[in-house]
Order: sequence, then C-alpha cells, then structure tokens
Amino acid sequence: MSGRFYGWENADLPFREPDSDFPGIRTVGELYEALSGSWCAETCAPRMRADWNPGNRTLGQCSVTAFLVQDLFGGRVFGVPLGDGNYHCYNQIQDHVFDLTCEQFEGKEFRYDCSHEQQREIHFVKEEKRKRYELLRKRLMEYCSGF
Repeated sequence: MSGRFYGWENADLPFREPDSDFPGIRTVGELYEALSGSWCAETCAPRMRADWNPGNRTLGQCSVTAFLVQDLFGGRVFGVPLGDGNYHCYNQIQDHVFDLTCEQFEGKEFRYDCSHEQQREIHFVKEEKRKRYELLRKRLMEYCSGF
C-alpha cells in the first residue's frame, strides 16, 4: 500500500463480492490503491482545489470518496464536525471504521465515535458534488479497466 489511512490494519478484509465495473477491487486496501490513481484536482472540493496537488491527493476528496466506498462495500457514511460548519466524511463497514482520506489532515486525529450519519441525498443536492462523485467513479472504472 502506498499510504496509510485510518483503518488500514483491516484493509485486507473482503466485505462483498467483486463488482464487475471495478475488476481487481475486492478489499478496502485495493480500493485505496485504485483511488490513489483516480483522485485529481477536478474531484477535489472547489474551495480546496487551489491547494490540491499529487502530494496531497486526498485533499477535498472525503465525501465523494466515502459515498463511492459505500457503493462498493456497503456500510454507512459518517461525518466528523470540523468546527467550521463542514464535516469530514468516512465509512463504517460492519464493525470497522475506514477513513481513506484522512492523510489530508497530516496526522490530525479524529474522534470517530462522535460523528453524524451523512446522507448522499443531502450531499448531492449540490450539483458540483454529484458531478465530482460521478467523475471519481468514472476515473476509478477507467483505472480498473486495466485489470
């Protein structure tokens, strides 16, 4: 694995059957590796886009990533309040917490036990966010087509 995300110690646990649209992804760890080649400035939240770079590829990717993880592995999406009215999104799958985009915070630790469940219907009211999600999903499918 090229990086470490919160929950990486459980990254090899398979949570569901492989998705034919995403060959080669059977575990959260494999998904993280594929996302590492799929995140880009265009999938980053607009307010953070000027700071996005390949060295901080998870910046501004949390909600679109968390809902894509949910599509592939089920579970629930939660958000940790950031104190500015925004939430940092992550996944709970079975009894495991995964935060595939925590690297953007450079070691900041979150309390994943005081979070609020997030609903895609609310997030995707913002058309730009829905479009970023669709672009990330498309880029991930293209990345996986090489498997």
